[in-house]
Amino acid sequence: MAESRFVYVIYIRAVPQRVWDAVTTTEFMRNYFFGFTFDSEWKKGAPWRMIHPDGTVTDAGEILEFNPPTRLELSWRNEFRPELKAEGYGRCVMAVEPAGEGSKLTVTHTIDVANSKLIAAVSNGWPQILSNLKSYLETGQIAV
Repeated sequence: MAESRFVYVIYIRAVPQRVWDAVTTTEFMRNYFFGFTFDSEWKKGAPWRMIHPDGTVTDAGEILEFNPPTRLELSWRNEFRPELKAEGYGRCVMAVEPAGEGSKLTVTHTIDVANSKLIAAVSNGWPQILSNLKSYLETGQIAV
């Protein structure tokens, strides 16, 4: 089966625990994730939902792996665009590792669909979101 993949690597001037907290704390995420809310218990096996500020559930899935402060793996399905939802569940892995005095964050989003529309969509979103995350952790302000 064909796979579509998006990988983004960003270096952030913050210790790994701070980066981990930023990607797994609902209140923190709202600051750099364009006001979206993440609803989850943040533990393996727990469901998660991403909720637009207007209340629309945009994406959802299950936490497949929760290994603080290094690895978060989510099943991921778009819930509001029928053509993306039809592709089913993909996976998103966030890996945090030390890098000098900061951290390396690698986001890998995959789905077992050739030429995936979901991967095309997240390929546009992740760079903005991760740029905001980096700016927010390093300066307290968002970039976009």
